[in-house]
Amino acid sequence: MDSRVLEGVMEAGLKELGIPFKEDTLSLFRRYYTLLEEKNRQMNLTAISGEEETARLHFLDCAALLPLLPSGPLSVLDVGSGAGFPGLILKLLRPELSVTLLDSQKKRVLFQQQVCDALGLEGVSCLALRAEEAPPDMRERFDVVVSRAVARLNMLAELCLPFVRTGGLFLSMKGPAAAEELEECRQAFRLLGGGNASLVSCAVPELDAGRWVVRTEKTGRTPSVYPRRFSQIKKQPL
Repeated sequence: MDSRVLEGVMEAGLKELGIPFKEDTLSLFRRYYTLLEEKNRQMNLTAISGEEETARLHFLDCAALLPLLPSGPLSVLDVGSGAGFPGLILKLLRPELSVTLLDSQKKRVLFQQQVCDALGLEGVSCLALRAEEAPPDMRERFDVVVSRAVARLNMLAELCLPFVRTGGLFLSMKGPAAAEELEECRQAFRLLGGGNASLVSCAVPELDAGRWVVRTEKTGRTPSVYPRRFSQIKKQPL
């Protein structure tokens, strides 16, 4: 069996996506994969395992978001980051990014920090917090806020848009139901300071499943009453 399956899939996939990378970046993905597999035997971080599946369904799936990011040394917040997806993938491929990972479960955040330490990543903050309980100094602070497979969009918008600075972006990674979720969320975007939202196809190499990104520009400040308590958000989405 070829022991470099992951590297081969990543190299071909990144080239197809038009994303530049250095040779030593592939070794960082290898180390990340090893840590993920080891930790997954102790706790349920992901149902996906194996080199090819992890490379395609996690690493390249997250990397496909990169072409939608503006250029430059952005501040990026990943809400509900879990095992570090997509935030750490973006950081590995765009080292100039300043990335904050936010997750409500401390054990996941400890794993994220373990990955950062092992890979020597600087400019990454790993925070064990619920989005709706984040301190005021995180509000309206980030150039880009991203989220992947966390909640339905009309709930997610209220959790994420308060973090985005005016003029910044909210990018939500979604599956085949993205168009439906976007339509039911347009009022929420207006209430939260979001401008016109668009649906962007996000093709992942050799993956047939529909991948979409809901792209929303922040055009105004989010009213201070948002986000509400999560129980309210869940019971009565905007």
